Amino acid sequence: MWTTIAILAVIILYVVAVYNGLIARRTQAREAWSTIDTQLKRRYDLIPNLVNAVKGAMKHEKGTLESVIAARNSAMSASSVADKGAAENQLTGALKSIFALAESYPALRANENFLELQQELTDTETKIQAARQFYNTVVMSLNVQIKQFPSNIVANLFKFVPEKFFELDEEEKTAVKKAPKIEF
Repeated sequence: MWTTIAILAVIILYVVAVYNGLIARRTQAREAWSTIDTQLKRRYDLIPNLVNAVKGAMKHEKGTLESVIAARNSAMSASSVADKGAAENQLTGALKSIFALAESYPALRANENFLELQQELTDTETKIQAARQFYNTVVMSLNVQIKQFPSNIVANLFKFVPEKFFELDEEEKTAVKKAPKIEF
């Protein structure tokens, strides 16, 4: 009788410990996503200022500016992690095109506002990458615990589902994996 009670107590304590661990990891993943979201909102707020700084110097590049704004609006309206990732990849590409075009306009490269906005966007991109990496690490930890035995029993019992990763698009993955080419 006492043995049965002790075994049940150990099982209950184990279930509670695993459940609390899952809750902690899920909460940590949501907090990590919140950090990404904060940095993305910062970037969204900087983009209209960047476009306004560029408008005067790049009168003939209206299509590029419109594509940046369209990509920003698309990214802002994305809701799921997968949709947000895809929209963010499009926005990153649009921003790259505006910075590439800026190289053709000496007046723009000398514009202090533009340079400051470019630096702020670069800083924000670095923060987004760090937040993305942290989020994906937390999500991996949660997903592993959800799938590993015996914690998967508790996860299934309480309907925990794996979270989605915030992934790079194929072009960015390739760029990250390629070693830099150095020529003398």
